[in-house]
Amino acid sequence: MDNTSFQECIDACEACAAACDRCASACLREDDVKMMTGCIALDMDCSQLCRLAAGLMARSSPFAQALCRQCAEVCVACAEECGQHDADHCQQCAEACRRCAEACRAMAGAA
Repeated sequence: MDNTSFQECIDACEACAAACDRCASACLREDDVKMMTGCIALDMDCSQLCRLAAGLMARSSPFAQALCRQCAEVCVACAEECGQHDADHCQQCAEACRRCAEACRAMAGAA
């Protein structure tokens, strides 16, 4: 596997990780942080998984495709959670997660 063919997915994963980090940080500043705990937890899981997937693809790891399938699943869950909140940071995160899930499914051959 040539990692140059993964570049679109790597970029989507990195953008998603950054969006999730921004969202989690902004959620921690919300007035009702307790209401945002599910969002924050998924943001953190998604961010870490996206970074790991990007790294595996960059190294042409034989585990990249399997991890990207899992990454897509977590991105969908994060998008669904963030999409329930009206805050701009949540909506932007949801959109980044949807793009990443699509790219990961395509890279893993599941699209």
